[in-house]
Amino acid sequence: MAKRYDFDEQINRRGSASIKWDGADRIFGGKDLLPMWVADMDFRVPDEVTSALKSRVEHGLYGYTERTDSYLESVREWMKGRHEWQIEKRWICHSPGVVTALNLIVDGFTKPGDKILVQPPVYPPFIKAAINQGRGLIENPLVCERGRYHMNFTDLERKMSDPSVRLMLLCSPHNPVGRVWSRDELLRVAELAAASHVLVVSDEIHSDLIFKGFHHIPFASLSEEAQQHAIICTAPSKTFNLASLQVSNIIIPNDQLRKKYMNQIRRFNLSEPNTAGMIAAEAAYRSGSSWLDQCLDYIKRNADYVSTFFRDHLPMLSMSPLEGTYLGWIDCHRLRLGKRELQNFMVQKAGLALNPGYTFGEEGAGFVRINLACPHAYVEKAMKQLKRAVDTLKR
Repeated sequence: MAKRYDFDEQINRRGSASIKWDGADRIFGGKDLLPMWVADMDFRVPDEVTSALKSRVEHGLYGYTERTDSYLESVREWMKGRHEWQIEKRWICHSPGVVTALNLIVDGFTKPGDKILVQPPVYPPFIKAAINQGRGLIENPLVCERGRYHMNFTDLERKMSDPSVRLMLLCSPHNPVGRVWSRDELLRVAELAAASHVLVVSDEIHSDLIFKGFHHIPFASLSEEAQQHAIICTAPSKTFNLASLQVSNIIIPNDQLRKKYMNQIRRFNLSEPNTAGMIAAEAAYRSGSSWLDQCLDYIKRNADYVSTFFRDHLPMLSMSPLEGTYLGWIDCHRLRLGKRELQNFMVQKAGLALNPGYTFGEEGAGFVRINLACPHAYVEKAMKQLKRAVDTLKR
């Protein structure tokens, strides 16, 4: 019988150099804020991960490390078992993080004058990856209807037809709007990208965080053509809360694309993995399925609680349906606050550190992003604080 995990456990993270907890007041300019912002869980990792790390620590030597065949096999088996995608071990490339990989790819696969296509509101490092490398940015904004987002394919086709657009950064599942793209949606992206010779770099870091009724489809698994014209960025960091251990798996089936990526890795001397990260990731991939399933059920209850709370107590707020990720996207337009006013309201009145929506692009103005991967008591506390703050606006 599978071990039952206690996700209600409240673990004191203050004083642990946690960016989420120790950095919140400084970053947001508040005092004693409840941090529900950066995508970092407040749950203990699976026991098997801790045991594997303890065993490695007891070895007492931490010299240069290479990825093992056992590690690569664990990634391959995870992709096959969790996502029904049969990959080869040689396709799996290393990066300390997905954001690092995005910057390496933009730098190595495009040149000055090229444009990078993104779909705002979107994870801010997508936009920064283009800006950091001095590339142009072209936007294909998502369209929101009744709180649920979809792609504007007419606009996407027009934008992709621009010959200066060489690369698309696809967020799948999408952060922050919580969409899990359907096969038909992804096939249309693949069709348009192929027609315009645009490389699709699919950030699938949240691909394991999918709720019942939805199914993540790795972009490169769509077809042979998609497989040869895509780079898939994955990591155990969001899935198992291993972000600080700095290990990601960049999956590149095409030999030429993979060679080009590896040249970038060598150019910046990033080819050696973090020893602890590799050990933790393999343990998680081999033994973490039950933990993850329980974790997803718990997060879904948190999300349902927030949606119900808004309906019953704060009807001027609403959250987009959460299909994947653990990040809620809250529409605050009916509070009638400017984007800076909304940020100050959440910090000064509600005592909450939430990601301001405008940082995901101008399409995010009037929204905030909330992290729901935390004990339910934190969610209840946040909702109470938010209601008290909104009540002051009414007066």
